[in-house]
Amino acid sequence: MFWFCSPVKLVFTLPQNPNFFPHPPFSHHTMNEDEDPRNGVVSENNHHHTPKKPKLTQPIISEPEIREEFSHHQPGIARINNGSFGSCPRSVLTSQNTWLLRFLSQPDDFHSNTLRTGISHSRALIKTLINAQNVDDVSLVDNATTAAAIVLQQIGRRFARGEFCRNDAVIIFHCAYQAVKKSILAYVTPVGGSVIEVRLPFPVRSNDEIIEEFRKGLERGRENGGRVRLAILDHITSMPSVVVPVKELIGICRENGVDQVFVDGAHAIGSLRIDVSEIGADFYVSNLYKWFFSPPSVAFLYCRNSKGSDGDVHHPVVSHEYGNGLPAESAWVGARDYSPQLVVPAIFDFVNRFEGGIEGIMKRNHEEVVKMGSMLAESWGTMLGSPPEMCASMIMVGLPSRIGMTSDDDAMRLRSHLRVYHGVEVPVYHQAVRDGETDPRDKDGYITGYVRISHQVYNTVEDYLKLKNAINQILEEGKTCKMLPKERT
Repeated sequence: MFWFCSPVKLVFTLPQNPNFFPHPPFSHHTMNEDEDPRNGVVSENNHHHTPKKPKLTQPIISEPEIREEFSHHQPGIARINNGSFGSCPRSVLTSQNTWLLRFLSQPDDFHSNTLRTGISHSRALIKTLINAQNVDDVSLVDNATTAAAIVLQQIGRRFARGEFCRNDAVIIFHCAYQAVKKSILAYVTPVGGSVIEVRLPFPVRSNDEIIEEFRKGLERGRENGGRVRLAILDHITSMPSVVVPVKELIGICRENGVDQVFVDGAHAIGSLRIDVSEIGADFYVSNLYKWFFSPPSVAFLYCRNSKGSDGDVHHPVVSHEYGNGLPAESAWVGARDYSPQLVVPAIFDFVNRFEGGIEGIMKRNHEEVVKMGSMLAESWGTMLGSPPEMCASMIMVGLPSRIGMTSDDDAMRLRSHLRVYHGVEVPVYHQAVRDGETDPRDKDGYITGYVRISHQVYNTVEDYLKLKNAINQILEEGKTCKMLPKERT
């Protein structure tokens, strides 16, 4: 069992000597500007792809060290919602503060001589991890929402220029992230584009169910002589959470003449293995702060060729680097704190303290979340929302039908109640009954509520037992969602 340490107050003092930080704090991953971390050779345009396995720089991390790395987490909270905001360890936060102090100690020198090199180094490390062909294909942006704006603005410009017709469409899953769906409304529909929403089957039993629904959506896109110009695919959907067979769907897109594919992998890096060369999307984004231990907020955006769509891919914030390529545009959007983009080397140092590095972390998180999800489902007499092979580090678990969930408002009421009265932080999802024949049931009725549980390195069995006992207590007291006090959410 992990015992949470009391938060430690850190006091930082600005150095009096301007040379206090003589070199960028690249930790154990320091390299020259022209080195490539994949093969040790030379340039941002290096195309060799034989990865070198990073060497462990420290002994395997111990449980007390894990507790210390996350001792800033609020004590007493069963934090099983890593998927929303992630978790940044103390050692990475220390690196972030070092970068920020270096900037504040001499901003002009930092901007002129350090910032670009530091961001390039971070991009090179990510390029290696995701197996991109060229470091110029990788940009660092704030988050997946920014990346969606970048991709959808270039689609909107092509509609505005008359390259696409009014019957042409963007295809997307109905449960896609709301910010992405609203970006379509902001940038594509006002200039004549339409939207096709594909229903994601849930609960889901196999990839074939998803593929079948997606094919139906593409058929709708061809109606009235239209074409699907962009497919937006979640690699891991948010709510409900399911791993989507993106490689297979991209192959179907290519067969059906879809112009571009954008994979929203917001939850992917640090949770799933990502090989962008194998996946084959035109654009791929993933947030580093969700499952890859960065502070908020930073994400990578991969564009399959360095120029994106005929060089028409730009950061939505126009600054001095406009026209110099998306990596340069994203690396300077005006004066701001760039430290989240600079701590990637420290993240690699942190994950390499674990057995198997990031791959070992992903494997253990997957195994544990399946184990904990199965324990909860067995306790409540329900089921998982997907087979284990269709989840990564998050899984959906059915709630007992007696909880009486009939609306999204009920779901929010239960979530708030768990937070305020039981110290459990977990997302809650409402799934309405569809046809009454294929909908899942427990012994008392239809299962219409689910929790999305996450597992990260700091979680313990006690976190999930706390959730189990909280739900059981609500049922033992004869309460339903509508009977719970409506707290702030």
